Amino acid sequence: MNKLSFQAIFSDSRTRWIMGLLLVGFAALLYPKWWPALNGWIDSTVAARRESAREGGGGESHADDEHDHAHDEHGHDHAGHAEKTSLELTSQSLKNLGLTAQYLRPIELSNFYRTVTVPAIVVAKPGRTDIQVSSPMVGIVQHVHAVSGEAVVPGDMLFEVRLTYEDLVDTQTQLLKNLADVAVEQREITRLEEVTRSGAVASKVLLERQYALQKLQSSISAQRAALKLHGLSEEQIETIVREQRLLRDLTIVAPEIDNHMHDENNLRLSDRRFLPASFQLRNQPAVMPEATPLIVERLSASKGQGVRSGEILCTLSDYSSLYIEGKAFEQDAPAIGNAAANGWPIEANIPGVAGQENLVDLKLAFVANAVDAQSRTLSFFVNLPNMKLRDEKTSEGQRFVTWKYRVGQRLEVRIPVEFWEQQIVLPVDAAVKEGADWFVFQQNGDHFDRVAVHVKYRDQRYVVIESDGAINPGDVIALRSAHQMQMAIKNKSGASTDPHAGHNH
Repeated sequence: MNKLSFQAIFSDSRTRWIMGLLLVGFAALLYPKWWPALNGWIDSTVAARRESAREGGGGESHADDEHDHAHDEHGHDHAGHAEKTSLELTSQSLKNLGLTAQYLRPIELSNFYRTVTVPAIVVAKPGRTDIQVSSPMVGIVQHVHAVSGEAVVPGDMLFEVRLTYEDLVDTQTQLLKNLADVAVEQREITRLEEVTRSGAVASKVLLERQYALQKLQSSISAQRAALKLHGLSEEQIETIVREQRLLRDLTIVAPEIDNHMHDENNLRLSDRRFLPASFQLRNQPAVMPEATPLIVERLSASKGQGVRSGEILCTLSDYSSLYIEGKAFEQDAPAIGNAAANGWPIEANIPGVAGQENLVDLKLAFVANAVDAQSRTLSFFVNLPNMKLRDEKTSEGQRFVTWKYRVGQRLEVRIPVEFWEQQIVLPVDAAVKEGADWFVFQQNGDHFDRVAVHVKYRDQRYVVIESDGAINPGDVIALRSAHQMQMAIKNKSGASTDPHAGHNH
């Protein structure tokens, strides 16, 4: 077959398709033999071209590619840095962290007192808290109206005592006898005055009767004074004179603390009770102020018991006003004196069921003038106004009062030692420490940005932030849960988190 015949064969399109399919099939059969050689040739050619481009000045294009790659990474770092110091919180997250409106408010400048903390205890006021009720005369207890733990007010009946004091009985008896003799002498003098004017009787007889009357009146004055010494009031003595009867029973009532608006010991005649006029509160306003309840403590008298004059029947306690006794070290004495001289407020911290209770604006009463020889501590006393938690009456009419602060309760007292004016003062939970840095979280829309600040002072309750422009008055700061927010930022960045970082126990 010549050359012309081959051209004629391949010029036919149908024949070309057949020949193409045969070549493809032949190549597929020989694939394991020719493909590895072809693949190696392609790889060597590409490597040779890259080496030639690097030696022949193609480095500028490569540097541009590296610069663009580095620029992209730099931009990514900026975005990541902003993301690492900002925290987005949902409404549920805010509730879980306790960031209510109370703890998300603009900060303000305020005055701050740097304090020292000393231990203290609630104590009674000597001479006022405890009131002892005693029997003024010898007698036998007929009835006990007081109940241990009951609250009474001044004027409430406590005891009824049958008098057996011989001297008191004899003095009353002699007084009544002298009163009767005075009446007889006055009638006799009146008769003698008429007969003396007629001359039937000498004037000497009338003069003797007048002297006898004066002696009786002097004796009555002495007996009235003796009854006063026994504890009777002027009204009670007048009742004896007017009624011409002996006082038999003694009624002892709750005393008044600050004044004597009524008689504390009321005596009764043999057939009825006598209430002196002073007990009726003459010229008193229509609405009387509420009397301070007194708690019956240490009830020591019982029905049928014989009591002597001055014997303690019970003790009443007034818990409406108490003292806080602080025990400061001897070196703290200048700080206490400075606080008292400047009139700085004193705070007390009383541990409660649900955390700590703070009492503010307490006033220093006085400082002891001697240091305890054993403990080497200096006592000072702070006034503590008390308040009632419970005030109820039972079906039997007995009243029971529960006071909030109790004698013997332990607490801590904070004494101001330095005054700082117009400072940024935040709760201690509003700041968190990370290494050498302190941070707070400032609200910015729905985000909280972590801001580095300088802490000038920190105690168990507050941190004082330096006003250097990091945060300013008017900025909204999260006033709690800073430690949890710091942990959330570190967890988001993938860093290992120390659960105790910035959190002090």
